[in-house]
Amino acid sequence: MLGRSTTDFVAPTKYRVDQQFRVGIYKETLCLLIFLLLESSEILFLSSQKKIVDYSDALEMFCMYAFGQKDPKDGFSDLPHKVVSLVGELPLGLKVMGSYFRGMSEQDCREALQRLEAHLDRDGEIASILKFSYDSLCDEDKRLFLHIAIFFNGENFDIVEGCLANCFSDVRHGLHVLTEKSLISKFLGEIEVAKLLVELGRKIVREQSVNEPGKRQFLTDASDIAEVLSDDRADSSSVIGFTVGTFQEITWTSERAFERLSNLQFLRILGKGVNPRSMNHISQKLRVLIWHKFQMPCFPSSFNPKFLVKLKMPYSKLEKLWEETKPLNNLKWMDLSYSDCLEELPDLSTATNLYDLDLSHCSSLVKLPYSIGNAINLEKLNLSGCSSLSELPSTIGNIINLQEMNLSYCSSLLELPSSIGNATNLQKLNLSHCSNMVELPSSADIEEFDPCMGRLSRLRQLVLNGMEKLVSLPQLPDSLCKLDAENCESLERLDCSFRNPDIRLNFRNCFKLNQEARDLIIRTPTNEYEEVPQCFTYRSSGSSLTVNLNQMPLGKSTKFKACIILPGDVDENDMRCWRRSYLVCRITSGGNDLNTCFRKAERVFPGHLYTFEVEAETEEMTSTELVFEFEIRFEYSLVERSEEWEIKECGMLQIYEVPSLHADKHY
Repeated sequence: MLGRSTTDFVAPTKYRVDQQFRVGIYKETLCLLIFLLLESSEILFLSSQKKIVDYSDALEMFCMYAFGQKDPKDGFSDLPHKVVSLVGELPLGLKVMGSYFRGMSEQDCREALQRLEAHLDRDGEIASILKFSYDSLCDEDKRLFLHIAIFFNGENFDIVEGCLANCFSDVRHGLHVLTEKSLISKFLGEIEVAKLLVELGRKIVREQSVNEPGKRQFLTDASDIAEVLSDDRADSSSVIGFTVGTFQEITWTSERAFERLSNLQFLRILGKGVNPRSMNHISQKLRVLIWHKFQMPCFPSSFNPKFLVKLKMPYSKLEKLWEETKPLNNLKWMDLSYSDCLEELPDLSTATNLYDLDLSHCSSLVKLPYSIGNAINLEKLNLSGCSSLSELPSTIGNIINLQEMNLSYCSSLLELPSSIGNATNLQKLNLSHCSNMVELPSSADIEEFDPCMGRLSRLRQLVLNGMEKLVSLPQLPDSLCKLDAENCESLERLDCSFRNPDIRLNFRNCFKLNQEARDLIIRTPTNEYEEVPQCFTYRSSGSSLTVNLNQMPLGKSTKFKACIILPGDVDENDMRCWRRSYLVCRITSGGNDLNTCFRKAERVFPGHLYTFEVEAETEEMTSTELVFEFEIRFEYSLVERSEEWEIKECGMLQIYEVPSLHADKHY
């Protein structure tokens, strides 16, 4: 991994750099060199800091400084990971930390690491390096760093950008600057700030006013929060955000606790002690409101969500939010999940920028407001576990940007409105365990899917498992990549075809499927199976089987329908699931190779059955016995042959035979 960069570091004449470090480390990344002083104390060289390519590079850099080699020495295997979790991808921090631990014993390392985790200032050099990285930022980027390190650490990048869009001139550029300087990093779409950098941010904020926490921008300590909320006389207008952590508990506050926090914009309450009635005096400038287990049945009438971007109140006792229509133009994320007392939503006619609405497990919610159709930018709607929800408004079809809708375990939902076909950007629809969905617009007499489903031209995933009363499926869009209909015990007909050759099907325990439906399934290349269907005349465990032919001669060639099943215990996140592969069948007879057949497969999945045709060149056979050996080969540029998957079972059917699937019980 080292040595890929085309940029070499050239050390100043008076700055000695070990050759191994210069070639190994500085060719990988330009490090920030601070205060390289000549004897006259003038600054010789100062370069801008660049981040390390990835996590493994950070580990290598630390090891080079600490051990003089790319890998940790025996007994120190955990140390690099712990240090990187503290410092992140900050090259200078890794350099100083490596030098700090060099030559220490295992015991000394453990003790020193504990001290460093607990006390940022215990080592002045590390603190000065981290502080220098912060000081090199412009004023706006400094403010952005403090916002992220103290309040938004661990948050989704898009959410941070949305919540801070009106607080900074160019949030996206600022995030890019902080990322390039390794002050923040991105992992699975979320912002990560190293622990030492978080502590640096808290230290900087504490120094804004050591003795008067009400004059700081952010509050993080429970004692400081309690002091500010309980002081009815102090001016706390400087405070723009604070967090009460999950395991923090502050002294019970008065109803007027927020009255003097007139500029509060970011509020997160995960712990106990804050009086919910203090919401009566909450700031009108609030942008983020996160309050777990909120205990009031309704917001006060004075609450103004005009600037609110994110509202997250899971496990609340809310029965409704408010009565009248309120301005929700800035609201993008709303999460009221597990609020099992919630009976209704407010008027959403102004929520035109709402992006993500999570109402999962709001078990008392009976219906959605008609005005939800105004949320035209909504992309994610989660209603999973809304067991009292009996209908969806017809305006649901107005949400033209909707991409994901989860209706699983909506056991009282009786039908889908036909307007759902207008949501043409819908990609994922989950209807699993909608056990009472018995009426759809196309028919009042039979439980079936409305043909409007065919208009969902971007639908990629449809989950129907556990829909006990579903009898038939209509033609589904060609875009569909995954159809899960497991345990649809009344399903009889498939009035459709599956034109996507890589579609993944699951019809396990659909025992009432008619013959035509079973034939359709077996003709589809990828399905989820537990064992080879009995329609295959020859079946075997493992990756090979023998076919005894009934007659000789056989002619120039003989065609077969082949199938293989992959083991189901492979992690679907295994990188091999995402690599191009080939299904290979080697055919021999009497110890002689006849031919080898290949079928290209874009992706393969654990637990799935794959069917494909093979043709054996049988003209010169002297034996009636054919041996078929199967394997999966991945692109060799990406994966070695030693990494090939085992095959759980295989099956073979001579093409002239007509499949009979009646005995099969594992669709």
